[in-house]
Amino acid sequence: EIKLTLNIFILVKGKHSEPLLIWNCKVDLAFLMDGSWSIGKRRFKIQKDFLAEVAQTINVGVAGPMMGVIQDDPITEISLKSYSSSRDVKAAVDKITQKGGQSNVGKALSYINKLYFSDATGNRGSAPNVVVVLVDGWPTDKVEEASRLARESGINIFFVTIEGPDENEKHNLVEANFVDKAVCRTNGFFSLPVSSWFGLRKAVQPLVKRVCDTDRLVCSKTCLNANDIAFVIDGSSSVGTGNFRTVLQFVANVTREFEISDTDTRVGAVQYTYEQRLEFAFGQYNNKAELLNAIKRINYWSGGTSTGAAITYAAEQLFSKSKPNKRKIMIVITDGRSYDDVRAPALAVHRQGVIAYSIGIAWAAQDELEYIATDPDKEHSYFVDEFDNLYKYVPKIIQNICQEFNSQPRN
Repeated sequence: EIKLTLNIFILVKGKHSEPLLIWNCKVDLAFLMDGSWSIGKRRFKIQKDFLAEVAQTINVGVAGPMMGVIQDDPITEISLKSYSSSRDVKAAVDKITQKGGQSNVGKALSYINKLYFSDATGNRGSAPNVVVVLVDGWPTDKVEEASRLARESGINIFFVTIEGPDENEKHNLVEANFVDKAVCRTNGFFSLPVSSWFGLRKAVQPLVKRVCDTDRLVCSKTCLNANDIAFVIDGSSSVGTGNFRTVLQFVANVTREFEISDTDTRVGAVQYTYEQRLEFAFGQYNNKAELLNAIKRINYWSGGTSTGAAITYAAEQLFSKSKPNKRKIMIVITDGRSYDDVRAPALAVHRQGVIAYSIGIAWAAQDELEYIATDPDKEHSYFVDEFDNLYKYVPKIIQNICQEFNSQPRN
């Protein structure tokens, strides 16, 4: 999990001013300004004052939040790596000039997704990506598709809508319910309606508080960095040493596709015959190179085939230690019929929320593969007639894991 670090200092500015809370959390934060002609110079200045106050409130720094600004032309005004202090960001915001044109939020979100959060522009990778969209009224283009692609890249989208459409103006909307179609979740956390430009300053603290609640920035989680994956590997006599190496290569090929760290995807492995052996636990290896080396070093065991007991063992040794915000995925690889029952153990792990894949080779029993696999079977159960064809299923498994992740409800 990404932990929230929160430092609060009370600053008193002058005789009549309110205390200002200073937040310190590690996020890569970009603001999309509304630079359209329709807002006029005065409201553009209010928007800049708002951004300057946000910069002051979040305590910009290389160990904490970094802040950038895009204008919806779209053009980068401030990249994430441009400034490493609140004072410098505030000074840079003051120099931004209004570009004019229309409020093309969809076009700007595509630009941000493709070009803004890159290593070259200062995206750190270890911090959640957040975009806050400021829009006067409503966008002049569609946002749904661009927002979906941004969310699937792990970008948390917030909307601050100022003076949104009233009942008489709703027929002018290019896209009805554009906020719900764009934001990371539709539960109200990611949208902040402001009734008037003159009330925008009051949104600074509520917005920063949400942006800094990193446990709730769920769109930082992608199909490649949000899992605990357990490989349950058949080490029975019928497999043989050469084929066992082929299985390990398959395990490595699947693993290679994921982002590996203690806060991203974690991988564990169990080998089984009549007995079971924990090869390594979740989080034992927290970078990809070490993990791939550990897979390569697994020694072939040889013995019988008790797949049911191995599934139960994986649940006890691995999934009982899963992190609450991780998707639990089990990949069982076997080349024969089990000597024990697989139905009850498989049902038990399904009930624990584990997504189970079964991969059968040669003499594996089709009925058992279907019992092991999560429904629908055809998407979670695969069969190959020989070990050398295992590699063909790597892209299919990754694709299915990602499709399921991306189709989760957004409420």
